[in-house]
Amino acid sequence: MADGWLTTHVLDTGRGVPAAGIRIVLSRLTDGGAVQVAEAVTNADGRTEAPLLKGAEFQAGSYELMFFAGDYLRASGQVSGEVLFLDQVPIRFGIRDEASHYHVPLLLSGFGYSTYRGS
Repeated sequence: MADGWLTTHVLDTGRGVPAAGIRIVLSRLTDGGAVQVAEAVTNADGRTEAPLLKGAEFQAGSYELMFFAGDYLRASGQVSGEVLFLDQVPIRFGIRDEASHYHVPLLLSGFGYSTYRGS
């Protein structure tokens, strides 16, 4: 049985604050395509209220986190216009160890982002 769990958070590096209100969709990537397994919105701390995966849902495999950042970036005044440089930000990653905590954060600004495997 899997003991691991998956979490994320979003930090607005352009303003130096947590990014609240960003919709996140987690999908498992299979031979048949992407299958959505979770959806959440970041809270005032830029985090989801609960892990995106845990228990039996936490399985080894390939995944994608899609961060819908465009609305947040517009609302915070960092970008404007109909077409944005960054609107949806995908992060694809793999889970190998079903007994570990995987933390995949997004560090975001209007014109760049980065990620890492956190703790």
